[in-house]
This record gives sequence, structure tokens and C-alpha cells, in this order.
Amino acid sequence: MRIREANLLVCGAGGFIGGHLVSKLFAMGARSVRAVDIKPFAEWYQIHPGADNRILDLQLRESCLEAADGVDGLFQLAADMGGMGFIENHKALCMLTVLTSTHMLLAARDTGVKRVFYSSSACVYNGEKQKNYAVVPLREEDAYPAMPEDGYGWEKLFTERMCRHLYEDFGLESRVARFHNVYGPWGTWMGGREKAPAAIARKVLEAKHSGSQQIEIWGDGQQTRSFMYIDDCTRGVAEIFESEIREPINLGSSQLVTINQLVDIAEEIAGVRLRRRYNLSAPKGVNGRNSDNTLLHSYLGWEPSIRLRDGMKKTMAWVEQQMLAGVASK
Repeated sequence: MRIREANLLVCGAGGFIGGHLVSKLFAMGARSVRAVDIKPFAEWYQIHPGADNRILDLQLRESCLEAADGVDGLFQLAADMGGMGFIENHKALCMLTVLTSTHMLLAARDTGVKRVFYSSSACVYNGEKQKNYAVVPLREEDAYPAMPEDGYGWEKLFTERMCRHLYEDFGLESRVARFHNVYGPWGTWMGGREKAPAAIARKVLEAKHSGSQQIEIWGDGQQTRSFMYIDDCTRGVAEIFESEIREPINLGSSQLVTINQLVDIAEEIAGVRLRRRYNLSAPKGVNGRNSDNTLLHSYLGWEPSIRLRDGMKKTMAWVEQQMLAGVASK
């Protein structure tokens, strides 16, 4: 299925990735884009005047049927989630997203949607494979035997299976990508739901502008991660959606860094050097996680390649603009 000239739906369009994805779909020539989110319009990260923007609670099946009516393909990004500080402390809320995903997939089946894209997460991977800082990049098969992130990871893994079985039982075509730490402008940067790049950007900039010259880091700073810039993410989503890849697939950068190295990059961009205070009791997630992109590259001949420093420079410029303008994170 091609995006060009298709009628498309983005669920969770008021969120960070969803807002960027609407722009990407229009740029690729979509005939129409219906943008749906539960939040009031004032809380959407981006609103596109050319889209059919609607406020709907997709936990309700009737709202999902309304959202899916008349569209050719949909992107299910709607979820109650955030960074590690949120998902470790709100496991039930994360798992309740299963209502949204289930009702949306059934609505797609019942309204004749031709193809669904589902945004899964690297949190589905077996925790036993993520105990070492020098982690071996995670391959798609490493999700089993199942031992995902409690709460959020289980919901994602369950919905992956539901996508598979809806295809087997009803022929509903779905594409599933496991996101690895997406970041960039127009996202959450404070308030508890922000992810590591945005949190580090804010902390470094706050220290710079306040003159405090110190930063708190969650964990010991040796945790390893890869971070994918939003432009790579939306390109990957579009290409996977149009592909014939029926199995869950990684979508993430393979540039592995420690949290300390992420702080180094942010300090260098901001032109400061800060004293580091490590909060060992704060949520820090697994010790190591990286994306093995062998399968992605074999299917698409491409993988996320925007360097972390380049993406962080753009992200920090945007966060600093928001801070200086006194704009609260949504």
C-alpha cells in the first residue's frame, strides 16, 4: 500500500511522534490525513490545518469506529506513556492502553481498513538480555522467551501478537515497528513524561541559565542506550508501512552511548561543564539496550543514521527557545 493518494488516520496525532508523522504523510502526498487524539487541541504538540483534526477517546470502541470510517490505512500511535520515570511508576496506566489498541484494531477490521501500522517498543525485549552495559544489540527474536518491561512492555508485546493473529484470522494487514528511544523538537521536555535526551537537554540548559553548574543524573551514568532522531523515525514508519514486512522489526539508531556520554554531548553543545550528582535510587531502566538493524537494512537497504550530536543540537535549540519563552511542556 502506498501513502501517496491514500486516506490515512493517525491515532495519537496530538503527541510528539504523531504530530511529526502527520507532516510526513502530507509531504509524501497523502490524499487526506485524519488526526485524532484524546487531548484538547490546546494540548496538542502540533496541529496541522490541512488535517481532519478530531478529539476522540480511542479507549471507546465507538470512537475508534468513527475515527477509522472511510480511511485506507491507519497508524496506531495512541498510548498512555512517557519516559522511564513514568512507565516504572504507572504500570497499570500503561497496560490500559490495550483498550485503545484492541478497539482500534477491531475498528480497522470492521470498517475495511486495508493496512495498520502499530508502534511497538524496544521495551518488549527480554530483560535478561539487557543486564550488561556492553549490551549485544537486540535482534527481533530476542523478545522471546517473553520477559518484557513490566506494564508498558507487556502491553506492547500483547498487541504485537494481536496484530499477527488478526492477520491470520481475518486478513487484516499490519506492520509493526519496535521504536528505540525517539527524540527531537516538539516533544515533552519536562513534567515527568520526558525521555532521557529531552530531560538531559533541559537539565543542562537549566544549569547553564541558573548558574548552578550541576546536574542530577538518574542511575550511575553508565547505562547504555541508542537514541533515534524524529526525522529518522518518521521516515522509517513510512517505509515500513509501505513495505511487505509482516513481522515486528526494530526501528532505532545503532549508535550506542552511555548516559554520561549523552550528558557530554549536551554540555558541549551548551558550552558548559557541570558537576554531576548521581541519583542511584531514581528509575534508570535496564543497564544496556541497543538496536540490531540487520533485518531492517536487509528489507529496506536503510537504517536510522542521523548522528546523536546533530539531533541533540536541534533538540536543545528548541528546548532552550521554549524555556526562554516561558512555555510549559505539554
